[in-house]
Amino acid sequence: MHTTCAECGAVFAVENTIHYGNVDVCSGCKPVFMQKLAEGASVKTGELHYAGFWIRFLAIFVDGLIIGVMQILAALASGFTLLQLIGLQPRGSIGPTLALAAMQYGIAALYEILMIGKFGATLGKMACSIRVVRDTGAPVSMPLSTGRYFAKVLLGIPTLYIGYIIAAFDIEKRALHDRICSTRVIRK
Repeated sequence: MHTTCAECGAVFAVENTIHYGNVDVCSGCKPVFMQKLAEGASVKTGELHYAGFWIRFLAIFVDGLIIGVMQILAALASGFTLLQLIGLQPRGSIGPTLALAAMQYGIAALYEILMIGKFGATLGKMACSIRVVRDTGAPVSMPLSTGRYFAKVLLGIPTLYIGYIIAAFDIEKRALHDRICSTRVIRK
């Protein structure tokens, strides 16, 4: 089992850290951490500062713009015209239309899964200084990022986005997909 050092942010085996409050500290950071405690200086205690509903909404909006541009560029590169994309010119048979829909869905899925799994945030979240973490504050893994994305998709449209709206009323500002995957969106 692994944990994240509260001081340096690196990942270590639990047995190679000390536990203090809600955080773990690696052996390299232990002297500095203990000195801060002795001096009464501010230390990271593992308390998460949750991102509110509106900042999360702004991040989703920015991500939507980024994904939209990527989808349009990919569609144009695939041979669709701008008039076909906005519906002013017929797209032809159903095959190309289904291929376009699959490509657009794939772009959105890969963008979010890869960005959250690798960096803990999409570009929109980075711009808003927020990120996705596990309930312990540890980074999100690629499989958890994948599960979180598909939970968002499955719970978004059929529930009329109630899964997102509950974040406005939750004490930890969690949407339904965050509850299912035990993730939190926090301010950096």
